[in-house]
Formats: sequence, C-alpha cells, structure tokens
Amino acid sequence: MQTRSRPRSALLIALLALLAGLVWVPRATAAGPAPAPAAAGTFRNPLNTGPDPFMTYANGAYHLTTTQGDSIKMWRSPSLGTLLDAEPITVWTDTDASRNQHIWAPEFYRFGDRWYLYYTADDGIDDHHRLYVLESERDDPAGPYHFKAKLAPPNHADDFAIDAGVLQHDGRLYLAYSGINQYQHNGLNIAPMSNPYTVSGDAVALNAAGGCPEVREGPEFLNRNGRTWMTYSTCDTGEPDYQLWMMSLPDAADPLVPGNWTQHSGPVFSRADELGVYGPGHHAFFTSPDGTQDWLLHHAKTTSAYTYTDRTTRAQKISWNADGSPHLGRPLAMGATQDLPSGDPGSGNHWINDDGRSSGDGTVAYTGTWNSGTGCAAQCFWSDDHWTETAGNTATFTFTGTRIALLSVRDTGNGIAALSIDGGPEQRVDFHGAIRTGETLQYLSPRLPNGRHTLRIRVTGEHNSQSQASFVSVDRAEVYTD
Repeated sequence: MQTRSRPRSALLIALLALLAGLVWVPRATAAGPAPAPAAAGTFRNPLNTGPDPFMTYANGAYHLTTTQGDSIKMWRSPSLGTLLDAEPITVWTDTDASRNQHIWAPEFYRFGDRWYLYYTADDGIDDHHRLYVLESERDDPAGPYHFKAKLAPPNHADDFAIDAGVLQHDGRLYLAYSGINQYQHNGLNIAPMSNPYTVSGDAVALNAAGGCPEVREGPEFLNRNGRTWMTYSTCDTGEPDYQLWMMSLPDAADPLVPGNWTQHSGPVFSRADELGVYGPGHHAFFTSPDGTQDWLLHHAKTTSAYTYTDRTTRAQKISWNADGSPHLGRPLAMGATQDLPSGDPGSGNHWINDDGRSSGDGTVAYTGTWNSGTGCAAQCFWSDDHWTETAGNTATFTFTGTRIALLSVRDTGNGIAALSIDGGPEQRVDFHGAIRTGETLQYLSPRLPNGRHTLRIRVTGEHNSQSQASFVSVDRAEVYTD
C-alpha cells in the first residue's frame, strides 16, 4: 500500500486530535477515499426483505407491500430511508380455505374515496391461484379492508391467474394479469372492468416478447407523452435473467385490440453482474412526494444462483427518453447511496462500514484477529468486509440513534453469532445461508431511546448441521434516528 509523507506539523496536529478523540483519520482501502458524511437526504437499499413490491405515497407517507405468503402486510413511513425500519401492519388475513395460502403480489389503488387491494391466493396448490380484490372501509391504504370479489374474465372463469395490475385508460378501467393463454401458461391477458371490483368482459391475450419462453407476468403501467407504457417481467423469477420488457399503446387506442400494442425490442431493465444485481423484476412505479419525479420499485438478488429466496425490495429514480419512453437505466448495486425522492422529508439515518468509515456518528472496534479484504467485491458495501470463526472474537458498533440494522454476507460456511445491545442479554443469530448472498439483513435491533448505544457481535464458534464452518461476517450497519 502506497502512502504519502506529511509535513511534521500536520502529523503532530493529527496525533493530538486523535488522542483527544476529536477526529477519525480513515485508512486507505481498495474502495477508495472515505466519502463525505451523508446528508439526511440520502438512502440505501434494501427497503424491505420481501419480493414482489408495490408502493404509493399517500396521506403523508409511503405505503409498501411485498409478498408474505400467509397474509398481506404493509409498511408505512414518511421517508423512503426508514422503510426498512418500519413496523409491519397486517392488513389482511383470510379464513376461507380456498384463498388463504400462497398470498402473492398485493397491489392497491385509490378509486373515489376508497382503496382497492388486488392480490393472488390459492388453497395450497399453485395451479389454483386466482385473483381477488378487497375494499377499504375508509380513505386509508392501510385499511381496514373487507373482502369484495373474485376477479375472473368469463372466458377464463376458473383458470390459473396471478399478478393483477389495473390500467386506467381514457376514463376506463382494465384488469391486466398473468395467466393461461395461447402463448404461455403465465402469459399477459387484459380484460375490461365496469368498476374496481367487477370484470365486465372476456380477456384478450397479448403476444408479448421476452427473451425467455416461459413467463410474462407483473404488468405495470405509466401514462406519459401520449402513450401508455406497459412494462412486465419475463423469464422465471428464480433465474438471474429475470428482467423487464415493454409494450406501448397510443392514447385513445383500444387496449383490448392486441394489434394496438407496439412491442419494444430488448429488455429495458436487466441483470448487472458487475454490480452484483441479478434477476431484477416484478416491479412497480411510484412518484416522489411532490409529484415531480418517477421512481422504479423492484426486487432483485445478490446471487446468480437459481433461487426464489433472497429477493429484496429496492428503488431507484428513472428518467425519460427523447422519444417519450421511460428510461429505467441500469440496476444500482445494493447499498448504493442515492438522493431521496423530491419532497421526502429526510430520514436522518446513516451507515457505518466494517472498516470504521461512517457517514454519521458511529464507529466499529474489534477484539481478536479478524480477516478483512475486498474479495466479496459487489456483494459487500464499499467492496469490503471482516470475517472470523474464532470463538470469543467480537465486533462492537458504537452509534447514536434509536435503532441499528446489521447487513453482511450470508454463506454456506457461516455460523452462529451472539448479539447484544448495550451489554444486555445476547440473542443468537445464524449467519448461515444455503446460497451465498451479500448485504443480507442479519439483525434489526429493538427500538431504543435516542442516544448513544452499542451493538456487540460475538463469535460463538458454533454452526448448524447444514453449515460447513462457523464464520461470522461483518459488513454494513445502518443506523436510524427516527
């Protein structure tokens, strides 16, 4: 490692400041120079640990849903930066055995002074997935809700159907979804609606392109610049090649006439191996709180392995091409620091890296010998982490805030750590994963009084029966001050 000499006076000043505890001088690393402290106007992904996200800003807060399987949960926060910190609200469970399992992909829209929540569910058998809609009791996306209807076009009255999306076009409503048609078992269909809970005619199939033959799902819509832009996911969601494609429809054209839709060639959002982003898809769009920006919400993975696990919710701003089409750009690396949406009040949270760099008030100290390096590359924050399997070794984050989240590598050779807040009782956390993934949420602390706290990670030297070793990895801590 190359170093530069400093004038003797500068060294003396730095030494005196360090002894007084007034400054921290970062060491040089392969990740480059230490960044300036982040303002309250930034955030980092992930926003949530679930897949199939949908979100809108309403009543002074972001409202987010993801697939949970046995219920519909919603996370609500005034800032995008604190969604990972938000407590879930259970807005729907069901006792009807025909539709209380495998609850997927909820989406919610406001029509009049009520919210309508669309979702997919079955009785435990995948091919029995059908579409349903709930209606809110009041003007609140978080409910409470009551069951309203099953949604089924007459020509697909009892066919497999998932991923409902609602198109509002020329003053009319249309149900778009993925289901059986002549093109795919999971193909794109669209049907007319007479109101938010009634399908009023047969569905028509759209022969959408997609690079992979098996799946067309998760249709979403943007209406700008004289056209409706429909983006949708293709390929199997377990594959690293899961991606977004696009079709468009002119204003005033009938969406039930397949020939009115124009296919755009090639994917508009796809994997970015060099950034550790795989399988980006099943998305939604939302606008910034002040309505001036368009944002993309999607799930993606940090592994190229074929798996339905470890999909996390992420967001990034989009722009518009000269021809009026949306430009979704390239997926950003997990943990990339972004400016919050325009009009977002700010979160005040900050990060602490494993090497001691921090964008706010925070440090990390180690006891025992820890390995460190940049071998994890895009799977780690700032491309580096610390790891050890020596029992008794510790890493201690000291921070000022109300809560701390620990994100790091989960791997086949990882073991069990014992975590404690402010020297209190230890909680055992298993860092093992059947597939190696990066920046995985390992632990989210309880809410704490605003002030100075510590999080200690102690290596136990133990591992579960599926793990090959007992390593514990330390990467990024996210500190919250809400």
